[in-house]
Amino acid sequence: MKAVRLYAAGDLRVEDIEAPGAPREGMVRLTVTAAGICGSDLHNFRTGQWISRSPSVAGHEFAGVIDAVGAGVAGLSAGDAVVADSRYWCGTCPACRDGRRNVCATLGFVGEVCDGGFAEAVELPARLVVRCDAAMDPTVAAMGEPLSVALHAIRRLRPEKGRPVLVAGCGPIGGLVAVLLSKLHDGRLLIADRNGERAARVAAVTGGAVVGLDKPALEAALGDTALLYAIEATGNIKVVEALADLITPGGAIALVGISHGKLDFDPNLLVEREIALIGCHAFGDELPEVLEMLPALTPALKELIDEVIDLDAVPAAYARLLAGQASGLKTIIRM
Repeated sequence: MKAVRLYAAGDLRVEDIEAPGAPREGMVRLTVTAAGICGSDLHNFRTGQWISRSPSVAGHEFAGVIDAVGAGVAGLSAGDAVVADSRYWCGTCPACRDGRRNVCATLGFVGEVCDGGFAEAVELPARLVVRCDAAMDPTVAAMGEPLSVALHAIRRLRPEKGRPVLVAGCGPIGGLVAVLLSKLHDGRLLIADRNGERAARVAAVTGGAVVGLDKPALEAALGDTALLYAIEATGNIKVVEALADLITPGGAIALVGISHGKLDFDPNLLVEREIALIGCHAFGDELPEVLEMLPALTPALKELIDEVIDLDAVPAAYARLLAGQASGLKTIIRM
């Protein structure tokens, strides 16, 4: 079968490899129908930070159809449409025992610690698939995982009813945060992104207002209304520092971007102004809920698909996305 495998930083190959055989005990085998390229896929390709096995079939955002189940698997059967849960948790550490699998002590991700979804088929533990509506468009179903990350970030931030929220960064996660805020939150939605075309596209779909990351721009957009809440989805340290300066005293910033570098500012800024920095890692129990929401979100999500490609085009798509050449949110791979 055809697959896209990561060997080392900068070394991504489209190859013909052996297809998975009959699934082992507790496992299921999927025919992959669609997969999404994530910012963390690009980060791993660029830095090699999370390479724990080489080669590994990349991809942790994907949907498929079960074609075989292993011994001991209950509640799933061949023909079920499913979405993959990307989190590979241990189940025994204190965090897992508390139900906080997204901060498992040894947490890994599909596509890194085991083969992922950039392939025609994949074998996964049965615990890592969630059934979805078989009639759902696979390109939309493949966005279930990143939407869960976005919903988790919003819930970690907990914006008060009616308050404006600024989303910094309209990449895959930031854009999906904006989509969810437009449906779930009644406050004003502000969008900031250095890619003006992409920001305008997200704003058109969500009804948000594009702003610059400076005080005059925010004052022009909000008037006397205070900005208490922001979600940082760029991973850019300078953006985090800018938000810490722009947010109103008593406010909060949810950090969901994968960062490059270290913060370097006076922590008294946080103390004296009571600014909260909130880490948001992966997602908790949001995936089943998100899959229920997908039919209502489908029109907006389809508007924000940047490109639909095949497996052969994945390396070129990585290069394009790393160069910032995207007007939409998500590049989707169809098998």
